[in-house]
Amino acid sequence: MKAKRKTEEPKPTVPRTATRLGRNVSLKGTLRFRDSVRVSGRLEGEIISDGFLYVEEGAEVRADVRVGSAVIAGVVRGNIHAADSLEMLPSGKIYGNVRAAKLRIADGVVFEGKCEMIKNPNSVDIFSAPVDQLKASVPRV
Repeated sequence: MKAKRKTEEPKPTVPRTATRLGRNVSLKGTLRFRDSVRVSGRLEGEIISDGFLYVEEGAEVRADVRVGSAVIAGVVRGNIHAADSLEMLPSGKIYGNVRAAKLRIADGVVFEGKCEMIKNPNSVDIFSAPVDQLKASVPRV
């Protein structure tokens, strides 16, 4: 009798992170980084980066997030804007609105909020952009 092979879901693509906030770390404020960060502890405030963010299972983030890409396995309470991609792993919980160019949601994810797919990440968001930015984006004839 042949043994049945177990089919597994594809593993998430989590690149190696340059910086890690450990399980015992609690940070309050604005986190800015260039390359990549793995959050294993608690963070409250704001996250701003063009890089990669990984929120590990067991981590809790209470922040608005603006990153290039992210993988969420922990809890995020706040809005997430991922210019490139956002992946929600089975243990992930997101309580807030999401904007992303590419989105992957695994079975078991808890997501309470609205989702908006970004068609052109370089375009101006007329609902949140300052008037001066809107005026500058309009071509003059």
